[in-house]
Amino acid sequence: MVDLHGIMVALITPFTDDQTAIDEHRLQALIERLIKAGVHGLVPGGSTGEFTSLTIAERKQLTELVIKYAAGRVPVIAGTGGLTTAESLELSIHAAKAGASAVMVVPPFYDAVNLTELKGLLAEIKDATGVPIVYYNIPSATGLKLSPTELASLSEIGVRYLKDTSGDGPALTELLFNLSDKITAFNGWDTLTFYGLAAGARGGIWGAANIIPELAVELWETVAVKGDLKKGRELWAKAWPICKFLESHNYAAAVKTGLEVTGIQTGGLRKPFVMLEPELQSEVKSLIQNAAR
Repeated sequence: MVDLHGIMVALITPFTDDQTAIDEHRLQALIERLIKAGVHGLVPGGSTGEFTSLTIAERKQLTELVIKYAAGRVPVIAGTGGLTTAESLELSIHAAKAGASAVMVVPPFYDAVNLTELKGLLAEIKDATGVPIVYYNIPSATGLKLSPTELASLSEIGVRYLKDTSGDGPALTELLFNLSDKITAFNGWDTLTFYGLAAGARGGIWGAANIIPELAVELWETVAVKGDLKKGRELWAKAWPICKFLESHNYAAAVKTGLEVTGIQTGGLRKPFVMLEPELQSEVKSLIQNAAR
């Protein structure tokens, strides 16, 4: 069974210019660029991938395409969360059959479930698929805030991994230092990336890695593998302003804007969301250029 670790890219979903379909060629080109940069995994169909704007058929198509283009070179962790158990099960079973290494499950995000309901949902997915589950912990979107101990208790029904997008540094510390024997926590909050890696996180699921994959991989190698915090701080000084910028705006729009200003076509966002305005485009372009120096 695959061991997930390192820089796993929270992948954007490139569209055609009219946003009516997934642009397969743009997706393939982006995946090739990311794998060439040395990333350790691809995570399609998450928040950065605008999964709420995709139909069920498109979400399945996206999973199939990413698995096809990754071609076994890196693990693919397919986002399969939905508003109902039936929807999450359908997407998770499809992802497993398509060859995904794992599924990332965000719980229903309109009416919050409780812990018992969440465990029931995840247990059904585990039993139906047999692939590892990454629980997507994003309280700001789901309304479900669990304590570190409660998050670790998901291991009781077979959950191995956690993407922590809580932005709660002390809670992440508790998961990394006291509960790592139960569940493996990946950092999912951009501006906590350096801290998470320095504190011992086995990896990060990171949207900024779409834009700065080489820098992201270098940061991982420097901090997590070599333990060189001095050099790591120098690298983080380049990446952190970009991370702060992304978190200060609509995240998917900011990531796609960052790619566009570097010459990578994304097709924009589906309405009602739009790309960032010109002055913000200039700002993020300057941040990316500074990071490349």
